[in-house]
Amino acid sequence: MSAANRSRRVKVITVTGGKGGVGKSSVSLNLAVALCRLNKHVMLFDADLGLANIDVMLGLKVDRNLGHVLRGECDLADIIKDGPQGLRIVPASSGLKEMAELSVDQHAGLIRAFSSLNEDIDFLIVDTAAGISDMVLSFCRAAQDVLMVVCNEPTSVADAYAQMKVLQNDYGVQKFKIVANQVHSLAEGKTMFAKLVAVTDRFLDVTLELVSCIPADPNMKRSIKQRSCVVDLYPQSPAAIAFRALASRALTWPLPEIAGGHLEFFVENLIAHGAED
Repeated sequence: MSAANRSRRVKVITVTGGKGGVGKSSVSLNLAVALCRLNKHVMLFDADLGLANIDVMLGLKVDRNLGHVLRGECDLADIIKDGPQGLRIVPASSGLKEMAELSVDQHAGLIRAFSSLNEDIDFLIVDTAAGISDMVLSFCRAAQDVLMVVCNEPTSVADAYAQMKVLQNDYGVQKFKIVANQVHSLAEGKTMFAKLVAVTDRFLDVTLELVSCIPADPNMKRSIKQRSCVVDLYPQSPAAIAFRALASRALTWPLPEIAGGHLEFFVENLIAHGAED
């Protein structure tokens, strides 16, 4: 089946953050598995190309990764691994400096490669590196939704603002969905979000939406130690409940009618369906 003839339109969500250590990969993984539990076909792309960790978090044995694809040794379809609940995982490389320094053309080629995949999926979750590297910016602008993970600490809020500033000023990205991660109460998450909005309203032309407050939950660390995800291992834990609510909310996020002005994941698919509507 060609990309243009898919029976489904693919929703692409990039999960990112201004600084490391805010829990992007945990958010990406648990959101992806929660969507699988809602009977959606989901692919998780580990886009932290030089410091891959999704496969490590799940204890997966990976023989080939994106490094092999970019060297022309295999196709993208050849490296996809099976994860929990039917999740499909695209593993990145780990400890390879050259993977963290790809050219803009290489980023574009990698993004285009997803349009040639013959798998029917509903969601592509893209787990990026932190910061404002060309790689992170390429993947953020290629998605339909940017999920910004922020913790309630000054450096996280400041770095999230810096990342949004670059994406808005240089690439025209104006809408961001905020995940307040590791908060101790809903009120704490809302207060942190209000601080972020106060700064962006003053200096940027962007729209922020608080889509989830993920509670600080010791079951998160327990699940990581057991090479699993909290939505599977501790389904009644506070964090798991929050991730399921986020997944249900993601089902309501609309798809664009046509591809936008940026190079996008599954761009041929979006154009084809836009022409048919």
